[in-house]
Amino acid sequence: MKQILILIGVLMLTFACQKKENTETNLHITGEIAGLKQGKLYIQKLEDTTLVVIDTLNFDGNSKFESHLKLDSPEVLYFFLDRGQTNSLDNNLTVFAEPGNLSIQTKLESFYADAVVKGSKNHELFQEFKAIMSRFKEPQLTLIEKEIKARKENNTILLDSINQATERLTKRKYLYCINYAIGKKDHEIAPYIALSEIYDAQIKYLDTIQKSLTPKVAQSKYGKMLKKFIEERRKDEQIPTE
Repeated sequence: MKQILILIGVLMLTFACQKKENTETNLHITGEIAGLKQGKLYIQKLEDTTLVVIDTLNFDGNSKFESHLKLDSPEVLYFFLDRGQTNSLDNNLTVFAEPGNLSIQTKLESFYADAVVKGSKNHELFQEFKAIMSRFKEPQLTLIEKEIKARKENNTILLDSINQATERLTKRKYLYCINYAIGKKDHEIAPYIALSEIYDAQIKYLDTIQKSLTPKVAQSKYGKMLKKFIEERRKDEQIPTE
């Protein structure tokens, strides 16, 4: 009888622990890194200005992985693949995760390039945003090359022209970011773009984005961070609150 009571107690304790675990985690990540036999996968998040490891997954003959995490709201997670002795620049994958089920399918030889992420609308929008932003890179590089050449030749007239072209390109880039963020006001990527891409834009533009956010997004991690950032900039730059 005593043994039965002990067994019941153990089962009840196990059930209680499982129930607690389920309530404390709201992000279920599953995936596979095809071709990986040995190595580690670190899942990190940014706290203040420091990357903090929130889970470490070990691979020993099985290329599939699984992780259970807790997110207060959608946010960017950083996946770093430790291949052991293999050197590669393709070791980092940025994912805009959100509570729910997230799937990541990729390959060892092209960890970032071939990654397919499903289960997060914010990540879909994140990929769309990055694809369009990549269009600004080529003209930016061209202008930088021209600027270097003009400086070597001490061509001040050409430098002025290049500076004007750079300013126009920057304005176009910022305008796109602002419009994209406002257009996605019901997703957490909106305040994230404001914080990561145009943090040095005029306060009035950041304010417009912040005020356009839906209540849910405004109360998210990035929504609160954007509001606080604007308040601190107003204080530092002595800009009155509208």
